[in-house]
Amino acid sequence: MNKLPLWILALASATTACAQQNPTAVKYAGLITAEDAKKHLSILASDAFEGRETGKPGAEKAANYIAGEFKKLGLQGPVKGSYFFDVPLTENGLNVSAFTVNGKAFGFGSDFYFGGAFPDKNTSVNDIVFVGYGTEEEVGTTDLTGKIVLWINEDKPVAGTTPNTGYRMSTARNKIVKALQAKNPAIILAANPGIATVLGRFGKSITTPRLTIKEESSKPVNTNAPVINITTAIADELVKPTGKTYADLKSASAGAVVPAAAIKDNVVINYVSVKKDVKAVDVLGYMPGTDLKDEVLVISAHYDHIGLVQDEKAKDKVNNGADDDGSGTTGILEIARAFSKAKKDGHGPRRSILFLGNVGEEKGLLGSEYYSEHPVFPLANTITDLNIDMIGRVGEEYIGKPDSANYVYPIGSAMLSKELHQIGEDANNTYTKLKLDYKYDDPNDPNRFYYRSDHYNFAKHGVPIIFYFNGVHADYHQPGDEVSKINFPLLAKRAQLVFYTGWELANRDKRPVVDGNAGKE
Repeated sequence: MNKLPLWILALASATTACAQQNPTAVKYAGLITAEDAKKHLSILASDAFEGRETGKPGAEKAANYIAGEFKKLGLQGPVKGSYFFDVPLTENGLNVSAFTVNGKAFGFGSDFYFGGAFPDKNTSVNDIVFVGYGTEEEVGTTDLTGKIVLWINEDKPVAGTTPNTGYRMSTARNKIVKALQAKNPAIILAANPGIATVLGRFGKSITTPRLTIKEESSKPVNTNAPVINITTAIADELVKPTGKTYADLKSASAGAVVPAAAIKDNVVINYVSVKKDVKAVDVLGYMPGTDLKDEVLVISAHYDHIGLVQDEKAKDKVNNGADDDGSGTTGILEIARAFSKAKKDGHGPRRSILFLGNVGEEKGLLGSEYYSEHPVFPLANTITDLNIDMIGRVGEEYIGKPDSANYVYPIGSAMLSKELHQIGEDANNTYTKLKLDYKYDDPNDPNRFYYRSDHYNFAKHGVPIIFYFNGVHADYHQPGDEVSKINFPLLAKRAQLVFYTGWELANRDKRPVVDGNAGKE
């Protein structure tokens, strides 16, 4: 047998030492079980909770349940002794009385949709400007003041690449919208072929009143032009005076730089807003640390879902949200139980831990946004947010694959801290050995998952994050997201990974170094 150089032996020894399991951590991770997870989720995702929609009785029931569990575990209520952190919200409804193009009427929720807090409008405009993909070259010096803008809400094709044609706003498209709004148009009509599908599936829910954080009196009124998502059928009606179809104009715009074109139409869009205050709370359970107690690790999940089914003909009336995000809420309850038992046995964390149940995630990350703007514990002292959103199912891309019951998508771990990424990797390699799939770990991912859950409101303030996710499935935001379809052993194993990562973060000598800013907007 050949002898290895001493430096190789030393390196191997060091690597082995790093990979040794902590028997104390293993003991308490073992308390995170499929059986106990099922008990919690069977309650949270039951019909009695009516889909846990923010501002509705079901969400209040869920908040009370979570707070009750925190109390049983001996966690502290950090909001002046309470577990409830008030999130002031306003319900913003829109009453659209007219949307016509040359006298032809279109329906809110069937042909177009939009939301947000805008001043009431009674608009009758004869000047339409088609701006193609809205690039600077296309718009140029065209005067858009007071006019209606027709915009292709897709990425402009670039030779050798596949453009993102989805209706979701990308970072690049957000910049285009801001540039268009800066030219003071009356309204921006964003056309995309996917809008018809979205409205066919979610039309009623999309047009229900939207929640926003209650505006403080000092904040200025949003005077930007609203962006209204429209079907290509409306776009065709708008471009009729040109003698061409919307597809013709889109094709021409894709192939070259086509200057913005004026179109003469009569467009009438009238709407008024209806507002009322809504009660909502984040639920906070706090475990003080020991020698590093001023630093705080956040472990978060949103407990809200989308509520009752709007279709009167539907047999199943409740969107139970077992995976989204009953699974994540169950995960933090299980992780809190493991840490609480460790603390009772004399193995409490060095750093403090905040278990954060967010409200209003489905309404636009509202609970986490409000917390990040009004933190109970300073964000400067918040070392990391481990956010769990959907960990109970097998996503559509893993169905039938060998790793279907042994994977998770971690997102964002290296965007602000390479060290945090390594901590997450080491925890998995040492303990859970899940397949860590980084497919969506990119701020430019067209699905924009990095921006679509509560961790982002920590990341945008410079707090490193890891987002744990199982991917979407056919029951995403559907009544079929039921407890019966949850893979509880997989849920427990994914929660154990979060626990092990949290154990290391709560007990290591130094907090993760922040050395990046990827993905910030």
